[in-house]
Amino acid sequence: MARFALGLAESGNYPACVTGARTWFPAKERALATGIFNAGTNVGAMITPFLVPWITVYLGWPATFFWTGALGFIWLGCWWLFYRNPEEHPRLSSNELAYIKRDPEPLPVKIPYHTLLKYRTTWAYAVGNLLSVPIWWFYLFWIPDFLHKTQGLNLTSLGPPLLVIYLMTDVGSVAGGALSSFFVARGMSPQGARKLAMLVCVICITPIILAPRVSHLWLATLIIGFAASAHQAGTTNIWTLVQDSAPRQAVSSVFSIGGMVGAVGGMVVAKVAGYVLETTNIYMLLFLMIPACYATGLVLLQVIMPREPEYA
Repeated sequence: MARFALGLAESGNYPACVTGARTWFPAKERALATGIFNAGTNVGAMITPFLVPWITVYLGWPATFFWTGALGFIWLGCWWLFYRNPEEHPRLSSNELAYIKRDPEPLPVKIPYHTLLKYRTTWAYAVGNLLSVPIWWFYLFWIPDFLHKTQGLNLTSLGPPLLVIYLMTDVGSVAGGALSSFFVARGMSPQGARKLAMLVCVICITPIILAPRVSHLWLATLIIGFAASAHQAGTTNIWTLVQDSAPRQAVSSVFSIGGMVGAVGGMVVAKVAGYVLETTNIYMLLFLMIPACYATGLVLLQVIMPREPEYA
């Protein structure tokens, strides 16, 4: 019940973020902006391995929930006080507003939530999430255990390797957005640029199959960090693909549908990963699954995604 409440409370964060990026940036800058805000999540992930064990040891494990939960309320207050849409922001000049709105924008049309399920764009994003989000959950939950079992790290020594991994994902998140923005600036369509950047990410993820065969801690860390950074680069682009393809008033809804499907996939993978490790104690099977999931997701996204906007 506590985990359900946690998920319910945090579920509004990313739909709000992608809508904010869609609202405040033209298409050629949207992916880079998305990469930057997505990189912020990894800053928290970098701080956590150092802060949470310290709080646990000196203040007790309940305090870790109280302190980290309090940060969420602080951010909620900041968002409530300072965020406005461009048309309503008192400090935005007319030139800046014109720059933000430089791309053609369809007339606002109310799209019922259930109607979104009829569109291929919604399902393309949902399928892409189904095959990529669970892998990120796998990184979050199982990489510490992997490093413990294969490299002998304990709770207090996990910090430096995890710091390096999440620092690399920060770079990957921003670089993924910059890459597709570079393609758009060179004349590619936004959709083609996002997909090409995602293909590069799939290629970069593939070497992770070597991680279980590596005996050196820092080489294994760099391999995992490189794959995780490519994941975040791909995530930046699939999120931006939603911003490009869905009308502004439907971005949050389409994103939330895909997020729900990805979360269901994450629950399944968590059970599968636990079963595989309990019965075989071999990580290689799981690491082989990672590039296969990404490649399959990209192929299906390419097949399902329509070439032209389809929302009425």
